[in-house]
Amino acid sequence: MPQHAPSTRHRAPAVKVPAVTAVFWLIKVLTTGTGEAAADGFAATNLPLAVAVSGLGLVAALWWQLRADRFHPGRYWTAVTMVAVFGTMVADGPHVVLGLPYPVTAGLAALGLAVVFAVWHRLEGTLDVHSITTRRRELLYWAAVLTTFALGTALGDLAAVVWHLGFAGSIVLFAAAIVVPWVGWARFGLSPVVAFWAAYVLTRPLGASVADWLGKPAHLAGGLGLGDVPVAVTGLVLIAVLVSGTARRATR
Repeated sequence: MPQHAPSTRHRAPAVKVPAVTAVFWLIKVLTTGTGEAAADGFAATNLPLAVAVSGLGLVAALWWQLRADRFHPGRYWTAVTMVAVFGTMVADGPHVVLGLPYPVTAGLAALGLAVVFAVWHRLEGTLDVHSITTRRRELLYWAAVLTTFALGTALGDLAAVVWHLGFAGSIVLFAAAIVVPWVGWARFGLSPVVAFWAAYVLTRPLGASVADWLGKPAHLAGGLGLGDVPVAVTGLVLIAVLVSGTARRATR
């Protein structure tokens, strides 16, 4: 019987992040809103305990995600949601604890994100999320994700409080702003990497503004007063439904 030479082809490394689709952006906005509502709801009861618990939850979620050898919807979106919850609490710290003005916190967050991107590009030569196939690239990716939440939080606070737009006005502003990178990519040749990260930053203030508008009382920048906890629970249910759907499609 003839012997066949062993195959020399190797399986390409698996990408650890999801494809960038409309569902991706919908889930991303939901995680930011859910994180905002959950963080505010937990912090209202016991802030130190909320920070400690959400911090441990983030570490556990990232550990679970990093152990995967390929993209897993449940692991990935659990990590993103925990980034949203913990990131909201930490991002508010410079203003609440140190008393820094929102323009300053926004500038510091932008500088931090620029540093992460500079290090990432220097080491890997690209910021393309489709290249997240190694542990180092994945760690750099999550560092960027954490920093985008800080910048997005600062931008949202800047619009609602300093610019006096309120929650509804902020929704309109960031809903319009998030279309700009898409149009730039689709019509004017904007780099897809630049368009992606610009939109990624803007999902944070957009989702948080929607959550605040739904959950906060009217005297706080015009909220509807439904409550942070109901908004957070509803967001978690919607995220679970969408993630379950993507997981089922991935296994077909």
